Amino acid sequence: MNKSWIYVALTSFFELVWIFGFNVASEWWHWIPILFFIFVDFHFLAKACENLPTGTVYAIFAAIGTVGTALMDVFIFGETLGAGKLFFIAILVVGVIGLKIADGVDEKKGLVK
Repeated sequence: MNKSWIYVALTSFFELVWIFGFNVASEWWHWIPILFFIFVDFHFLAKACENLPTGTVYAIFAAIGTVGTALMDVFIFGETLGAGKLFFIAILVVGVIGLKIADGVDEKKGLVK
């Protein structure tokens, strides 16, 4: 496994951590670790983009953040998960898979390093 994909996983994880922090922060000092996690998150995002196509990395980062946040709302904060949310989550997942497939095709054609 390419080390850059580990960076994608880490940036996606830390994105969910600081988004969770947004939901639970109730004191001014709660924002200190949140800011730390934001900086860590963007560090791993930058590292992932060094060796992977930036569009794919960002699409995965955004999709995991969106899907993860929606699922966090349901399972941790008691929100509902209706058909509309499931439909658009599925569209996000299909889009990310499509971008990865397209990058693979471009690599075979020699268009991507």
